[in-house]
Amino acid sequence: MNTKNYISEALGTFSLVFCGTAAMAVNEITQGAVTHVGVGITWGFIVIAMIYAFGEISGAHFNPAVTIAFAYAKKFPWKEVPKYIAFQFVGAIVASLLVWYLFPESKTLGGTQTILPPFKAFVLEYLLTFFLMLVIINVSTGSKETGIMAGMAIGGVVMLEALFAGPMTNASMNPIRSLAPALVSTNFANLWLYLIAPILGALTAVLSCKWVKADNCCDNC
Repeated sequence: MNTKNYISEALGTFSLVFCGTAAMAVNEITQGAVTHVGVGITWGFIVIAMIYAFGEISGAHFNPAVTIAFAYAKKFPWKEVPKYIAFQFVGAIVASLLVWYLFPESKTLGGTQTILPPFKAFVLEYLLTFFLMLVIINVSTGSKETGIMAGMAIGGVVMLEALFAGPMTNASMNPIRSLAPALVSTNFANLWLYLIAPILGALTAVLSCKWVKADNCCDNC
């Protein structure tokens, strides 16, 4: 790994968190001008764009759950996991600080909240990340999300899940995407489930992959 990998993760995560949470913040302060569908589309398209931009450099993880899952599958070195997560964190925090600067009227800055009981929200976030990682591990090459189909498939899943699960839990699927706006807005309600459920869901997806691609999906399986 070199510096370009880490900078790519920071820039990609910054772009992802800024565009997605800014859309939510603008929707909040304008009483729905962006609309729920607009927010879902924003999340999906920024994921697609960043995969095309950085997929061949860093693998376009932008998500600690994805990085940990790739390492568990022995497709990414464990020693690089803390560095990737650190740069993802930097990108996400800078994004949330910028959203706060631009839209201080927003109470949550696009953070994740749930209208479900915490345990049900945990199960939903677990399943959402399971589905996402299942697609990622099957369309990626090693730990790199590359190619036209990878970007469309992964971004499409993010968009789909944001559209149907967004009203329930805001469809995080990404611990750092939830942590950054929570830290900046100091709104920590149910943050624990958004940190744990995505990681467990991603790890389960890697394990389940052995049933369809045991030869090259997961060296641990």
